[in-house]
Amino acid sequence: MSCGLWKETLTVAEDYLSLRCPCPAPPPPSGSAAAAMRHLGQAMETQHKARFHSLAQNFLRHCGPDLSSSLRKVMDEMAGDGHFNWGRVVSLFTFTGVLVRLLQEQRSSKPGLDPGQQQELEPVICRTLAETIADYLEEHKDWLLENNGWEGFCQYSRSASEVSQDSSMKTALVAVAGVGLAGLTFLLVR
Repeated sequence: MSCGLWKETLTVAEDYLSLRCPCPAPPPPSGSAAAAMRHLGQAMETQHKARFHSLAQNFLRHCGPDLSSSLRKVMDEMAGDGHFNWGRVVSLFTFTGVLVRLLQEQRSSKPGLDPGQQQELEPVICRTLAETIADYLEEHKDWLLENNGWEGFCQYSRSASEVSQDSSMKTALVAVAGVGLAGLTFLLVR
């Protein structure tokens, strides 16, 4: 991936994951792609909240100490059938965002971890997972470039927003990402 595209991917990932962090007010989006990811990721999470939450809890029970490596395996499984698309990208971001929130909830409920330590861990976790996303999407750079990179994502987002009034089309758009969720479910129950 060109350095610029990797950096843009990292920026979008960090922005989305920072939104998932409990803070007084989330920072404004860091660009149109970040704003589009916020919108679609939150919509996907809302629509599949129980499923994402359950999958993320199961993931955290089985992931082991190397969170990034385990997340990478999940990403491979979610898009492993060769049908990479923007819906799957949104599902990767959404799942990782749910993970970040659950990790923070777990850490804040642990005795002995003071709030200062918690605040120091949050950016490190978000940055590490954002880099995992950027590194993973780097392997799909040909697809990203063929689909106009993050500008193509913004076009996809506008199309998804335009058809959101039509529930059947919205269902179809989310179903594409749902195939990735089915792969994740399969991976976690093995």
